[in-house]
Amino acid sequence: MGVPHATVEGLPEGTYQSTNVQRGEAMGLNADVKNVFSVIEEGGEWVLKITGEIYGGLTTVDEFENYHLSVQVRWGDKKWPPREGKLRDSGILYHCYGEHGAFWKVWKSSLEYQVQETDMGDFISLAGPKVAVRGGLFGESKRWRYDSTSDEFRSAATSAYPELDAPHGEWNQLDLYVVGNDAVHVVDGVIVLVVNDAHKPNGEPLTRGQIQIQSEAAEVYYKNMLVTPIIGFPEFIEKQARFKD
Repeated sequence: MGVPHATVEGLPEGTYQSTNVQRGEAMGLNADVKNVFSVIEEGGEWVLKITGEIYGGLTTVDEFENYHLSVQVRWGDKKWPPREGKLRDSGILYHCYGEHGAFWKVWKSSLEYQVQETDMGDFISLAGPKVAVRGGLFGESKRWRYDSTSDEFRSAATSAYPELDAPHGEWNQLDLYVVGNDAVHVVDGVIVLVVNDAHKPNGEPLTRGQIQIQSEAAEVYYKNMLVTPIIGFPEFIEKQARFKD
C-alpha cells in the first residue's frame, strides 16, 4: 500500500498521511488495513473489488512470460482524493521488477496497460523501462497516439487507438498478449496498441515479471482473470499488428 491521503479516516495511530500521495512514507507490504482489495460474490461469480481509497497494488507472487492475460473490468461509482474530480483510474502493470515503491512510493518498475475511463489500453512506462511504440502526435496536447500505419516510433506514454470503453457500470473485456519483449493491448476484441522492444534502462530485454493490479482513487471491479501460457501471438494479431523489424 502506498501513501494514504490526508482525508483517509480509520488508520492506525501514527500512520503517515499527506495531500501529496506520491511522496512520503508508504504503508508498505501486507498493510491493507482498510480492505482496499477484497473478493466478493456478485451474481454467483467471484469478483475482485478495489475501493480505490488508498493507492496500492495487488501483486502476483510468481513472474510470468509469454502469456495471454484475459480479464473483465467495470467501474463502480466512488472516487477519492486526490482524483475525485478526475477520470476513474486503475491499471494492469506487467513485467514488474525490482523493489516495491519504485513509482510514487507504491508500484514497481513496470509496463502499464492503462485501465482508465475513456483511455482503456493506453501505455505508460513506470520507473525506467523503455519501449518502442508506433504512432504520431495528435491533439492540442501533442500526446503520442498509437497508429498502426506510422513508421515512427517513440518510447513515451501513448494513447490507445481506437479508444473503446463500455458504458459506466458495464463490463469491458481486456486482453494482454505478451511474447518475448513485445506486447499487444486488446480491448473488446480490438487491437488498440502494440508495444515493441521493451527493455530495462541498462538495455536488458524485459521479457518477464510480476503482474500488479492498481488501486488509484476509484472504485473498480475485476473478474474472470486468467493467465494462459502461449508460444506465439494468435493468428488475428499476426495478421493485423505491425511489429518493429
